[in-house]
Amino acid sequence: MEQDFEKIYEQYKQQTPIEADQSNLDGKEEFVAVRKNDDGDLIAFKTNAGRELDYITALAEAKAGKIAHIDVFHKYGRDIIRSEPDGIKENNLDQLPEF
Repeated sequence: MEQDFEKIYEQYKQQTPIEADQSNLDGKEEFVAVRKNDDGDLIAFKTNAGRELDYITALAEAKAGKIAHIDVFHKYGRDIIRSEPDGIKENNLDQLPEF
């Protein structure tokens, strides 16, 4: 029996609307701006509390669960910071304003 993966995925998407709930941070900070190097790589992050974090500090805080809406995953032989995949392009880290 062949499954209709597209249909199943569409049903999944209809279960609950995906919304960025900025009011439910559970006391965590969130990234509101980024700094990039000349190659366009993210090298620092600014939080909604005004703190400016270098990449290593931001990575440690994200791993500790102190930053909302951020995932850490292992790629290229090291840990990488990324925004939660929620289907909203505008809140991707690369789309945040620069500071």
